[in-house]
Amino acid sequence: MSITHNQEDPLLASVPTGLLINGQWRPAASGKTFDVEDPATGKALMAIADAGVHDSLAALDAAAAAQGTWAKVPARERGEILRRAFELVTARAEDFALLITLEMGKPLAEARGEVTYAAEFLRWFSEEAVRTSGRYSVSPEGKSRLLVTKKPVGPCLLITPWNFPLAMATRKIAPAVAAGCTMILKPAKLTPLTSQLFAALMQEAGLPAGVLNVIPSTTAGATTGPLIKDTRLRKLSFTGSTEIGRRLLADASETVLRTSMELGGNAPFIVFEDADIDAAVTGAMLAKLRNMGEACTAANRFVVHKSVATQFIEKFAVKMAGMTTARGTEPESKVGPLIDAKSRDKVHELVTDAIDSGAAAVIGGRPVDGPGYFYEPTILTGVTEGTRILSEEIFGPVAPIITFTTEDEAVRLANNTEYGLAAYVYTRDLNRGIRMGERLETGMLGLNTGVISNAAAPFGGIKQSGLGREGGHEGIEEYLYTQYIGVADPYAS
Repeated sequence: MSITHNQEDPLLASVPTGLLINGQWRPAASGKTFDVEDPATGKALMAIADAGVHDSLAALDAAAAAQGTWAKVPARERGEILRRAFELVTARAEDFALLITLEMGKPLAEARGEVTYAAEFLRWFSEEAVRTSGRYSVSPEGKSRLLVTKKPVGPCLLITPWNFPLAMATRKIAPAVAAGCTMILKPAKLTPLTSQLFAALMQEAGLPAGVLNVIPSTTAGATTGPLIKDTRLRKLSFTGSTEIGRRLLADASETVLRTSMELGGNAPFIVFEDADIDAAVTGAMLAKLRNMGEACTAANRFVVHKSVATQFIEKFAVKMAGMTTARGTEPESKVGPLIDAKSRDKVHELVTDAIDSGAAAVIGGRPVDGPGYFYEPTILTGVTEGTRILSEEIFGPVAPIITFTTEDEAVRLANNTEYGLAAYVYTRDLNRGIRMGERLETGMLGLNTGVISNAAAPFGGIKQSGLGREGGHEGIEEYLYTQYIGVADPYAS
């Protein structure tokens, strides 16, 4: 039985429609609102306040005013707030999953997985809050003492993407809370509703006024630009495209603003001749179709040894053919819609270009007729080097396959990209797996697994995939700075 509007409407009615500034939900200064659309139907779900520059500066005023007091709150207390938030999210898991599905499109089963993943950041950083530490030592010459401590960087601007609306919010908010930083969250205009509901939950968990401010907006640059130039802002954390990340880095350079950037990806999925093919196909389905392929960690290029390519493609095609496209709330849904018409058209443009360049669609290759922005799960063979689909991030359910014959060739093909976020390798040879880890230019590697994201692991890339790490022990360091205090020799007269 499908989820009905009777179940959806009470949930939407519980989502705050205003901006959260200094603990109060209020309309935009301009009075403007914007509609949030269901990508499975193309219809509006609800309207929320559309922040402008006056609102963003008011949010920074609140964050800056709250910073001093918030930084003095004991780490245990900050951790307990996050723990309560974890419990509240877990208790309302079905509400969050449905809201994610409605505004983003992913199947409900996947949305439930996102909620579990998102909640883990709250639990992880509730534990990390009390584990930040410095050090005390005697200077090498013995004439002074070296005291090193960690302190919160200060007010942060957090800009999140549309593809994981809850997980990307908790992955940034949780470590900032744990470190003692105040925040301004600018959620993606395509999926702001989940962030709105989560911010209300953080209030319920006991987060003080001004610590978290939320400003959804359709004019991101105009709204956040003045914040980045304001010297009261001390940190920018952005997840999104490399193109926008470059512009933000340029803007941040004016005030030498501390930044974390989680940008684009072009993950290779490498299958060696000794791989367990069934396991590789299972991993390929996870790495490719999670979130309809709309993930920076999604397998973007399948690099398969020539001797097992036919076997891999046949089994992969059977699995892909069984993936039903439908609205995420429908029980038969395995692949939801892409986020909007522009994204669907970009995917089809890349597929068409590959076919025009000599590739063939084993299955799929077309948009799905009807309402919403669906695209058929697609496998392309005969893809040649230099084709756009091998160099550009697809962000859709399309798997281009290219073959190789030697390990050196696989490494060359995998590293032939400006990106370096994630990679996947399937092989039974542990020595080869370790070699690939050392040779591949990537921040993360899945060895015989198609899922690598974990709240306890450092998430991030190299090259033009970004700067910094989120999650793991490293995640809280992004929101702390190191202070050194030189102490005079206590034995000096």
